[in-house]
Amino acid sequence: MILFNEVSKVFGTGKKEVRALDNVSFAVQSGEIFGLLGPNGAGKTTSLRLLSTLLKPTNGRISVAGLDTVKESPKVRERIGFLSSDMNLSGSLSAQELFHFFGALNHIEEREIVNRSNRLIDQLKMEDFFQRKVETYSTGMKQKTLIGIALLHDPDIIIFDEPTNGLDIITGRVVLDILKSLKQRGKTLIISTHIMSIAEKLCDRVGIIHKGEIRVIGTLQEIYTQTGQPDLEEAFFSVIGGVIEDEGHPHRSKKRA
Repeated sequence: MILFNEVSKVFGTGKKEVRALDNVSFAVQSGEIFGLLGPNGAGKTTSLRLLSTLLKPTNGRISVAGLDTVKESPKVRERIGFLSSDMNLSGSLSAQELFHFFGALNHIEEREIVNRSNRLIDQLKMEDFFQRKVETYSTGMKQKTLIGIALLHDPDIIIFDEPTNGLDIITGRVVLDILKSLKQRGKTLIISTHIMSIAEKLCDRVGIIHKGEIRVIGTLQEIYTQTGQPDLEEAFFSVIGGVIEDEGHPHRSKKRA
């Protein structure tokens, strides 16, 4: 189980203080796919970085399978695979070389690295570019490589921030099928996405976060009932008040038609 207990995260001090999360509490059950939804700047990525131990909470506690993400961060990192929305790849290494590098970092034996790499190559359809330099990759190829790196050590808990980012519709479907297969293997998944149809297809439960606070949480049907809306998109806009940030213009907002 993953547990956020009255977690707050503050960046800066004084007049420059930004409260990214404000007393957030929620739980993710083992073996479920949990979706964290919200507009830009709502606190989704901050929550996932806290969970992955990249950040420390200002207040409150986060635990992963009973392990404190601050006091026991090395053990937590052994249990999780994390794909951040702002991760990128560049340089002259190939996906093959990157898989071997990160496999060694996770103390995986060479033969097992090869076996796991071959499975991921097949699952992610990477045969055509696996041995090419990353600098020649398209956005979708890089995203597949990053997903492979996150899954290489076979983590119990997978954290994906926008897993289909940069992928065409066919490749995106491949990734969604992989996420479903991971759940079937008993993995716990937390994903953030701005695509409501993905959340509806994948998630057992979702939480909608806005301005650093969890506004509603539950199964899709529970959220429809709580918001009085017929689908997740309508429920989402009902919860956040119909205002979203205009991408590319962080200080402008626009009403949904």
